[in-house]
Parts: sequence; structure tokens; C-alpha cells
Amino acid sequence: MGITIYQVDSFTDKPFSGNPAGVCIMDELQDDGWMQNVAREMNLSETAFLLKQAEGYNLRWFTPAVEVELCGHATLASAHMLWEIGLLETGENAIFHTLSGLLTAIQRGKWIEMNFPATYEKQTIAPSGLIESLGVPVKYTGKNQFDYLVEVESEDIVSSVKPDFGLLQSVAARGVIVTSLTDSDEYDFVSRFFAPGVGVNEDPVTGSAHCCLSPFWSKRLGKDELVGYQASSRGGVVKVRCAGDRVFLSGQAVTVLRGELV
Repeated sequence: MGITIYQVDSFTDKPFSGNPAGVCIMDELQDDGWMQNVAREMNLSETAFLLKQAEGYNLRWFTPAVEVELCGHATLASAHMLWEIGLLETGENAIFHTLSGLLTAIQRGKWIEMNFPATYEKQTIAPSGLIESLGVPVKYTGKNQFDYLVEVESEDIVSSVKPDFGLLQSVAARGVIVTSLTDSDEYDFVSRFFAPGVGVNEDPVTGSAHCCLSPFWSKRLGKDELVGYQASSRGGVVKVRCAGDRVFLSGQAVTVLRGELV
């Protein structure tokens, strides 16, 4: 028999929205080249690879081009699948050993809450090509260990960004978060995420970006619990809660595909 692989839409409660992730639960260790090839074949922003260990699962994430150190939506998809197919009992914590340390997830009704490290940004001067590639007026530029964070004046500007991906790819970072406050009663802030340098022009909903967005907006708005909307064409909702140097990310997930690698 082959290896079963799943596709899950994360940060949404309905199929064909949110961010699709591949989930591959392995019976034995596979080499890095095999995982990268599977991720390229799936051609999703990330595919997660899980292997059972003594306590929890080893978890790695690959884009079609590279391995990444932190990914929220594929972690959400992984936890969702472990509960859905019965590898974890209802109410049992999901425990993941990753390149970003120990990550956990718990069920809260229809939502899954993940415990992630906060990734604080610091104000910086925008490098050559960043602002030019976005083509919109910028209010603030910061950077964390992975990405640039660019604040703009309004939600309309966030929605209107049409990056020059060739130019943006020259910027030395995993990706760029573009964000603003919103006038919506449902959400506190909006964002989009662009990462052509790792093979993903626009990521539909980015959990790891909210590890930066959460403390960024929490400090400015003076509250620890916020709701973000990632305004891609698919769209998705991420609830965030700051707690010291950790960020709790909550989302929903829907399985849309089961297949077999032969």
C-alpha cells in the first residue's frame, strides 16, 4: 500500500476557502529529498510531514521550493487530521516537535488553538526594492527573524496591493506582511502575505505571520485578544491571544481531499 496524504483547508469553516495544506503522516522516516518532491507535487504553499515519536509527533513543513522553520496553517491542518482519523482522542493535546521548538494544539469546541512562539518585529529601514515592489504608500516598516512587516494606512490599500513579484523576490527575507487596521466590527486588523522567495507568491492565510501581527497590534490597540482577517482571494480568520513570549492562534479546518502516494 502507498502513503495516504490529505489536503485540508485551514483557518476556515467551509471548503475551498482559507489556506490549503497537505498533510502526510508517515509510518517511517523519509529523506529530505522525498519530502521536498512530495511538496512540489502537491504544489500547495506548505505540506506537513509527521512522524510519531515517543511523545507526540515530529513535524516538518515544506513549500514547493524549500523547507520552512514555522508554519501555522499546516500545523492546524495536521492537528485537525490527527483528531479526525483517530490518531489522537477527542480532548487529547496535539504535541509537535519542530524546527521552532515544541508546539501544541488543543480543541476548543469547533476551533483549534495552537501555542506558538511570538516573533517580534523591530522598526527598520526598508531595503532597496521592498517599497517599490509593493507600489503603495507605506506608514511603517519592521522586520522579525523571518519577514518584513509593512503597515499601510487603510484596509483598501491592503486589498489593492499588486506586488511586482520579480522585484520582491530580490528582497532578502522569507516574506512580506502587509497590514492595517480595519473599520470592520468583526475584525481588529487585516493583512496579506507575499513570499515569492520561497515559491509562494501570495499565501492565502498565514498562521506564522500572525505570530508577529499579534504582538504588533496588541501593543498598539492595548488588548491581548484580537481577531485578524487575511484578505487574500480565499480569505481566512485567525483569532490571536498574546501571553508573554507566546501567541495562541485559533482557527477552524475542513478536510477536502484524501489520496494515496503510490
